[in-house]
Formats: sequence, C-alpha cells, structure tokens
Amino acid sequence: MPLAERHLTLRRDPHSGEVLARGGDAVARSILERTGFVPVIRHHDRYHRLPKNLDRAEEEHLATRAVARLQAVGYTVEADTAFATDRREPRYPSLGAQVAHLASRIREADTTEDVAGVLTELTAEDNGILPALAEVLAATADFYQHLGDPADPSTAKRLRYLAEERLAVIDSDVRATRNALADRHSPHPHRHPCPGKVGPGEREASAACPCPVPVTTTPPSALRPAPAVRRR
Repeated sequence: MPLAERHLTLRRDPHSGEVLARGGDAVARSILERTGFVPVIRHHDRYHRLPKNLDRAEEEHLATRAVARLQAVGYTVEADTAFATDRREPRYPSLGAQVAHLASRIREADTTEDVAGVLTELTAEDNGILPALAEVLAATADFYQHLGDPADPSTAKRLRYLAEERLAVIDSDVRATRNALADRHSPHPHRHPCPGKVGPGEREASAACPCPVPVTTTPPSALRPAPAVRRR
C-alpha cells in the first residue's frame, strides 16, 4: 500500500468550522464512515465530514474516536489537539468482511457442490443474505414512510421497489445458479485438492509441494484492445 494512503489529516476547517478528514484508502474511509463521518466526493476533491448540526462536544467525541480507530490499525493521523489521543480502539470484523469471505471460499472451491454450498448462504430463506437484505430495505422504507418531509414517501416507495423488484431478480438468478451447480456434481477441471506434502523419499528440508500453480483468468476489464494504427 502506498505510504500516502497510510496518512490522514483530521482537522476543523478554519473557514467553514466543519471537522474534515482527508486522505487514506478504502479501509480508512470505511472506518471513518462507521464512526459517523459523511463522504463528500467532488470532481477534484474527496474527503469526509461530520454530520451537520452536532454540538461541539459530540464532534470532538466522534473525531477522537475516529483517530483512535485509525491508529489502532496502523494509520498515521495528523489531528487537531482537541482530537488527538493515544488510545487504540479495537477493530472487529464487519458484516461486509464476513460476507466477502464467501468469495474466498468460492475461489478455493474444488467442486460444484462446494460453490453451491456457499451460494446457499446467499439464498437460504431462513437467514440467507439476500432475503435479509430485502428485510433491511423494507424496514428502512417503513422508517421513511412517515418521517415527516414531503419527499419521504417517495424515498420509501423507491426502497420498496429495490427490495421487491431489483433485488428479487438478483435473488432469483443466484438461486438458479446455485441449483444448477448442485445438480452437476463435477470437480473443477483446473482445481484439485492440494495435500501440502512432498514425496515420501524427499530428504531436503526446503522441499515444497509439487502441485502446479492454480490457473487464473484475466478479468474482462483488464483486456483492452490495442490502439488502432492510422495509415497514411
């Protein structure tokens, strides 16, 4: 990771009075947002700010907590004196990280049954990830429905549409993929279980498992056509 991405500043802007955080990578940005900061993305600028209408004590509390969380995972934070702290707040695995671990299991899978088992965690009617996500969207829609602003019912309607229409399509397609894999009962042609062992007659302590390196494919986004040559 570039050194610049390990460095952040967290200061009160002298002009607007807002508490702003700048710098960092995706992990740092996630920590800031989980601490309550709001991302601001502009054409030539990107930073995080605290929510509006907080009192000064709450701003200092959230900013100090962000510094403690960032420092706990190795970031260097230049902070105003009011936000500086020697504390290190533990960081626990997020729900998103736990879901992303399913991708690791699929990358290591040897058979169609293995992948079908992982996809079941997405589609299972009882505590599956996609049905649970639909519940979250529906609950948020219910919250918005009578919140008080004129636009709130429209926001609630949009959230229900996402849950009932758009997410339903994803759920249906993933479920069909899961069922098709469950019926195939096939090993992957380029993946085989690795015993992690060397031959029984090998005496060298440095000997390594002779399994070939797993075959990887280049993502479509990385395949770009060569620029055309103009002829005169």
